[in-house]
Amino acid sequence: RLAAVCASSALLAGLTFPLFAHWTWGGGFLAQLGTNYGLGRGYLDAGGAGPIHALGGLTALAITWIVGPRRGKYTSEGMPMAIPGHNPVLVLFGCLVAFVGWLGLNSAGAILFAGVELGRVPVIAVNTMLGASAAALATAVITKLRFGKPDASLTANGWVGGLVASSAVCAFIPPAAVLIVGLVTGALVTFSVELLDLRLEVDDPGGSISVHAVGGIWGVLAVGLFGQLEAGGDGQLLAQAVGVATLVGFVLPF
Repeated sequence: RLAAVCASSALLAGLTFPLFAHWTWGGGFLAQLGTNYGLGRGYLDAGGAGPIHALGGLTALAITWIVGPRRGKYTSEGMPMAIPGHNPVLVLFGCLVAFVGWLGLNSAGAILFAGVELGRVPVIAVNTMLGASAAALATAVITKLRFGKPDASLTANGWVGGLVASSAVCAFIPPAAVLIVGLVTGALVTFSVELLDLRLEVDDPGGSISVHAVGGIWGVLAVGLFGQLEAGGDGQLLAQAVGVATLVGFVLPF
């Protein structure tokens, strides 16, 4: 219903996003974890994998749980029925267009929120491409091995999931590590879609929860695992984990 869509969107845009964005980028308690508690450089997220993507994905999880599945999605025995999109070519083209926008998102975020110099923007662009490509490749290989041919829809989800994860790490880790992050993202997205659809009966038509929540959380944690920080990197993984716990504990109930 339109009223419900407007109300949930107003709650997201007016409360949950501004608060978490302030905690992350506005000098809030997550940004000060390093100063106040000695946890690395505080919670780091260059392009918004947490404040934008994981926050949106967790919100989607809450809403889909409340709304329930579409009619005809599950049989009387609880088996999910595939309701594919009508045009995989347009889906994949949309993912390519999204990559263009992500270049600006990650580059601007790294400059504004991570203090990256302009000279590092090409590296950020390369990291964004590598993260998405590795995730799409991982998804294509996994679906080929499991189903006999690559699944276009899941591969598209893997590609965007790689973009999501790259938003957190693009300014902090080298390209070789981004490849690892992307490969793991592709695997996580693939199996997360199956877990939600088949095991938990959460009907997510576009895979938004897996792409944005799972990909975003993994990207946030990857900063702590692979980040090459110039100074004050001790405890960075714990700072990132505090950020994830805050996301789940604050956002999901809303």
